[in-house]
Amino acid sequence: MKVNIKSTRFELTDAISDYIQEKVDMLDKFLGNLPVINCDFEVEKTTGHNKGEVFRAEINIQVPKKLFRVEKVETDLYKAIDKVKDHVAEMIIEAKKKINDKRK
Repeated sequence: MKVNIKSTRFELTDAISDYIQEKVDMLDKFLGNLPVINCDFEVEKTTGHNKGEVFRAEINIQVPKKLFRVEKVETDLYKAIDKVKDHVAEMIIEAKKKINDKRK
């Protein structure tokens, strides 16, 4: 799946980009035959707090008649990416269950 990756307030390294691509590729098995129109992934280092770094990860996956959007905030960038991937996978599974229930 082609992913548009955007970073805000920090440099996007090849390691982070590869990690995001790897996690998004794992979602293909959940999407199955649903065609993906657009997939955007954004990572950001947030500001306006006192202690340490806080990272925000957001994914938007657009399929016909549906948009899956998840946003998570964590102190570790990789943990935020993992949580986003897990949550959107659950959303995709639930949506596919609803589609299959309507067909029956």
